[in-house]
Amino acid sequence: MKETLFKGNFWSTDLTSTAGYDSIVQHLNDGRKNCKEFEDFLKERATIEEKYGKELINLTKKKPCGQTELNTLKRALEVFKQQVDGVGQSHIQLAQTLREEARKMEDFREKQKLHRKKIELVMDAIHKNRNLQYKKTVEAKRLYEQRCRDKDEAEQAVHRNANLVTQKQQEKLFVKLAQSKSALEDSDRQYQLNVGALEKIREEWQNEHTKACEFFETQESERINYFRNALWLHLNQLSQECVQSDERYEETRRSLEMCSIEKDIEFFVNFRKTGSVPPAPVVYENYYNTQRNATTTRNQAPAPGKGRRGPLPIPASGPGDPDYATVDGYSLIHH
Repeated sequence: MKETLFKGNFWSTDLTSTAGYDSIVQHLNDGRKNCKEFEDFLKERATIEEKYGKELINLTKKKPCGQTELNTLKRALEVFKQQVDGVGQSHIQLAQTLREEARKMEDFREKQKLHRKKIELVMDAIHKNRNLQYKKTVEAKRLYEQRCRDKDEAEQAVHRNANLVTQKQQEKLFVKLAQSKSALEDSDRQYQLNVGALEKIREEWQNEHTKACEFFETQESERINYFRNALWLHLNQLSQECVQSDERYEETRRSLEMCSIEKDIEFFVNFRKTGSVPPAPVVYENYYNTQRNATTTRNQAPAPGKGRRGPLPIPASGPGDPDYATVDGYSLIHH
């Protein structure tokens, strides 16, 4: 399998092209953006976790839940509310952990950006220098080719008019030819100098491009590894939160196992009982039978010493006697 490396796959036959470099930089920018998106995701998740945790805590404090239950079920409900409160606290703690992880991601992202900036500044400068030198070389080549054509035309003019012009005119043609040869030599020398300078810059740019590709590939490998590990850690944190919540719920389940239906019913009976004797049965009473029984009872003579009072005692004193109003030693007249 062919090894795919940045330095071997982002070139262009066009010397002034930055397509390969731009493609890598764009990919790195996208990666940085992806890290920022995950960072924002963690922050948003932290906000949700914190809000959820606070709402759970408020729920346990403000919302009644079986507040009139008695005995073992009451204790189980108290454990339940305590554990729900604990779950809320753990969600708030998770929110703090997620914010810390988001901060670490931001630090990593900014650190990579800072290191990349140094390479990008070098590459931007060398791209600018390369393109400038290439432009100068192209212009030098154009001038050189023009001087070649001028020299060729001057030579042709000398040969063409060798026997057709005067000596003075012929001298002028030779002077022009000499000037064109001198200009050609100057332009040729300048062209070669520019080509040499461009080649030197090209080699420098090629070396810097290779090093930049290697640096960018290393940085991208680090980014992918960091991003993957951060996501893995995030999932572990969520799993740990679920485990802790389940442990708290298991504590409630254990308290529910201690709940006794018989004991709760017995407790309620002993605590709130009102009596053990029910009311007597309600019987049917015939009105006429009731009236007849009452009449019969009135007509019957009372038995001696039962149902009637005895005769009034005879007072021992007369109306004028002070003791007249005294009964058994108690006087009705106050002196």
